Amino acid sequence: MRNASTNAVSYQPGDPPADPAQMQRFLREELLRLKAALDAVSDGFLPVVYAAPAKPRDGMLRNADGEMWDPGSGAGLYRYGNNTWNYLG
Repeated sequence: MRNASTNAVSYQPGDPPADPAQMQRFLREELLRLKAALDAVSDGFLPVVYAAPAKPRDGMLRNADGEMWDPGSGAGLYRYGNNTWNYLG
C-alpha cells in the first residue's frame, strides 16, 4: 500500500536550475514529487476544501469542510451534477 502524504496532493512544478549540471537532480526530485501527487489521487485521497471551485463540472468530487463552505448538508463528500452539489456522506 502506498503512503499518501497530505502534503503531496497538489503538485506545483519547481523552477529549473540555471546550472545544467544540476538538471539531473532537479528532474529526479520533480518526478518524485509528481509521483507522490499522482499516488495520492489514485489512492482516492480528497483533502478537505474550504471553498467551492470557481468552475464546477459534472462529476467533480469535493470534501467540504461544512463551515467555510457548506454545499447543503454540512461537512462531507459531495459530487457535482445537474448544477448542484449532491451530498454523498
